[in-house]
Amino acid sequence: MNIPFTLRRAKAPLALTAAVMLAVSACGGSDAGSNGDGGDGGQLSGSVKVDGSSTVAPLTTAAAEIFAEEQSKVQVTVGTSGTGGGFEKFCNGETDISDASRPIKDEEKAACEKKGITYEEFQVANDALTVVVNKDADWVDCLTTEQLKKIWEPDSKVNNWNQVDSKFPDEPLKLFGAGTDSGTFDYFTDAINGEEGASRTDYSPTEDDNVTVQGVAGSKGGLGYFGYSYFEENTDKLKALQIDGGEGCVAPGVETAQTGEYTPLSRPLFIYPSAKALQRDEVLAFVEYYVENHKVIAEDAKFIPLNSEQETELKADLDKLKESAQ
Repeated sequence: MNIPFTLRRAKAPLALTAAVMLAVSACGGSDAGSNGDGGDGGQLSGSVKVDGSSTVAPLTTAAAEIFAEEQSKVQVTVGTSGTGGGFEKFCNGETDISDASRPIKDEEKAACEKKGITYEEFQVANDALTVVVNKDADWVDCLTTEQLKKIWEPDSKVNNWNQVDSKFPDEPLKLFGAGTDSGTFDYFTDAINGEEGASRTDYSPTEDDNVTVQGVAGSKGGLGYFGYSYFEENTDKLKALQIDGGEGCVAPGVETAQTGEYTPLSRPLFIYPSAKALQRDEVLAFVEYYVENHKVIAEDAKFIPLNSEQETELKADLDKLKESAQ
């Protein structure tokens, strides 16, 4: 059975401080499933704790809810404290898996090493970081990366659409985007402004991309950015812009992200499972299910699936982590 993701999102909206509770465990203990199936016909129990990127969270949520159809006694929680916040918890041993919309940083690697947390980086999907405007913004369909930089660079004073291009109307520009703990913030600022973390500060930041959706949808002159799946879930409220990275205007989408044509805003998305967590049957089963069904999960959650080369690498990464978990 393939649960429509729109229903899942309606039942369990993501929020910065809230965890999404899935498939409530009858046993309720994180170690309950560690020693096998409990004599219940292959049924596991226990819990899997995930936190991190709000971009990746809907993907992991989809994986968890479909997994629950087979393992209904395993409880999976998905938090959205941002990629940086997720790594902080993960490297402190508080979670089993960290969702991330960027690779782990050197200082985060050091924090994990200090706590004895070993892991592998799994690319589980692709993303087209999407710049969106209000549905009524009929004056713009494409922006160049130079125009985006003009809008978003540190100390930018651009506050009207006619300052972006003189052909655009006299319409106040209201900006919405990722918070500083977000991997999306890191990626966008690096790709557009040339330096990770370099951004104007007079915008509405959030770790919850649904807030950006609401902000842009509620403002005629609104502009924001987030992962492609959030646009796909809100095509009735928002318009996605094509981006000209120097080779002409290219729209975000499955094919353009997989080929890298949508430059510079196509990117990989990751989960980081810990080797120690994989020693628990319920965590191992969930991660194996995630990897084996990554394409169905990505399509169900409106994400961009891996290409064949990325899929081969993902399976190899799982085998490597399983070996280190023994």
